[in-house]
Amino acid sequence: MGLLFYGSSERPIRIPDRVLAHVKVVIATKLRRGESFTVSWRHPDGEEGGRSTIWIQPSIPLRFVFGSVEPEMLDPALLQSYANSANSSSGLTIDLDVAAPAEAAEAARRSA
Repeated sequence: MGLLFYGSSERPIRIPDRVLAHVKVVIATKLRRGESFTVSWRHPDGEEGGRSTIWIQPSIPLRFVFGSVEPEMLDPALLQSYANSANSSSGLTIDLDVAAPAEAAEAARRSA
């Protein structure tokens, strides 16, 4: 599980590594172009209900922390989907409840 530290908040946003790797590329690309946008998600199971949205712009500090030492393989289709979403008027929307296949297998192995 990865962590996204946003602004001055000491409480990170927990995001599966696979999703975070794709989000990082989209954010870096948009910020490199000087484009601001929103990122939204529904709070995952086990957390207080609801949803959150953050405003991404160059002056707000971001830090990406990955649980895995090895970099994630990027899926071009998912990357394009996230980029299209980030370019829309509603901004990038991510699903935190969708576990990557490797993470789901690891969770199943640990609970067995």
